[in-house]
Amino acid sequence: MYLSGSEQHALRSIFALLAEDQSQREIRERTGWALLDLLRADQFASFVWDAASGTFDDRVALNMDPANLDRYNRWHQYHDPITFVLQARRHATRVTEVMPQRELMRTAFFTDFLSRDGLHWGMNLHAFHGDRALGDLRIWRRRDRGDFSDHDKALLDLIEPAFAGALRRAQRVAPAAADTAPAWSRLSEREREVAAAVCKGLTDKDIARRMGVGVPTVRTYLRRIFDKLGIERRAALAGLAGPDRPD
Repeated sequence: MYLSGSEQHALRSIFALLAEDQSQREIRERTGWALLDLLRADQFASFVWDAASGTFDDRVALNMDPANLDRYNRWHQYHDPITFVLQARRHATRVTEVMPQRELMRTAFFTDFLSRDGLHWGMNLHAFHGDRALGDLRIWRRRDRGDFSDHDKALLDLIEPAFAGALRRAQRVAPAAADTAPAWSRLSEREREVAAAVCKGLTDKDIARRMGVGVPTVRTYLRRIFDKLGIERRAALAGLAGPDRPD
C-alpha cells in the first residue's frame, strides 16, 4: 500500500495520540479530528453500542448540529437502515457498499437526518473486543467531495487495531483512576477553568466570552469534564466537594 508523505505524517500522529493515556471519549474525539484531516472529510460522529439497552450511546460528534443528533438518539437510530449492516462488517466499510446512494437518498433517514447536516458520502468502522462493542468511527463527506475510496478504507483499517487497543486500555485504567485521584485533579487547567465557571452559574455563552473561545468549544470541555468526573449534568458539578475543587 502506497502512502504519501502527508499520509505517513498523519498516521504517525494518530498512532502517537492513541498511545497516550486518555479517557475513552478523548480517544474517540481526538481520533475524529485527525480523521477529518486524513480522509478529507467534513463530519464525524462516534457512539458506543450498548447491547443491554439496544441503543447507541455516549456520542461524540464534530461539525454536526446537537439538535439533529438529539433527534437521532430519540428516533432515527431505531429506524436506521445502514448502521447495523455496517456494524456487522467489523472493518472499514463505505455506506455505498451496503446500500446504493440513490436508494439511501430516498429514505427518511437521509432526508430527515443525514441531509440536515450535509452528510452525503459515509464510511464506518466499528471496533470490537470479541463480542463487546468498544466504539465506532462514522466519517462523512459533503456531496461535492465524492465517495470514499478503497485507499481511504485501507487507511482506516490500518488505524483500527491501535484504536481498539486504546479503548480497551482506557476501560481497564478508568476504575483505578477513579478510585485513587481526587475528582478535580483529574481535570486539565482549561477544564478546571470551565468547571469553576459552571459552579458560579455562568452560561455556556458567558464562559465562551470569558475564555475567548466558541460555544462549541466550551461544550466540548464540558463533555470531557462530565466524562472524567463521572457525572451527566452541569448541576452535579456544584455537588462535588473537596479541597482541590476550583474556586
